[in-house]
Amino acid sequence: MKMHLQTISLAAVAALATCLLASCGALPERPQRATLYDFGAGPLPGSAAATPAAANTQLPPILLPHIDAPARLDGAQILYRLAYSDPNELRPYSLARWSVPPTRLLEQRLRETLAQRRVVLGAEEGTNIARVQGKVPNSLRLTLEEFSQYFESAGSSTGMVRVRATLMNTTGAGDRVLGQRTFSAQAPAPTADAAGGVKALAVASDAVVAQVVQWADQLQQSPQ
Repeated sequence: MKMHLQTISLAAVAALATCLLASCGALPERPQRATLYDFGAGPLPGSAAATPAAANTQLPPILLPHIDAPARLDGAQILYRLAYSDPNELRPYSLARWSVPPTRLLEQRLRETLAQRRVVLGAEEGTNIARVQGKVPNSLRLTLEEFSQYFESAGSSTGMVRVRATLMNTTGAGDRVLGQRTFSAQAPAPTADAAGGVKALAVASDAVVAQVVQWADQLQQSPQ
């Protein structure tokens, strides 16, 4: 009888161990972390060599407020569209993210490029200058309207960037629009995935930045 009980006990322990192992095997795996991306270190358009510090005094200072964007484009998600399915739907990659919202990445590129030929100020710095000099520098305001990877087919995509730029002059009498224009650029993605989309969007962003800077330069050099 004692031997029989020991046999049952051993069988119960074995069954329990098997059950526990099966349960552990059924547990979900630890979620994968999303890969973080940015535009990389450069180079910037037209800046193969460092620009001398004196070069940033060729044009008057300019204010660069933070870039505006609709809520969908102001987050860290990397977005894409499927032209062959529903081009009006913005879809996020599940395991890829921007390190910061694309508005900040684009603003950094724009600020660095503008600074090659002028002093670039934030809103608070512009306010301080206005107190001392009684004049507010012109303000370059951007709104991000499109920033996504556009798939023409399952294996072919491009990075699409579109912004609306407004150059404003602020005086005691109020704001005056010196010019407003929409700029856009596309660049082919080397691969049909998030990594390829990031590379394409970085190239397209640099192209848009170059267009905006050239336009702002021309407006500031023209008689107002």
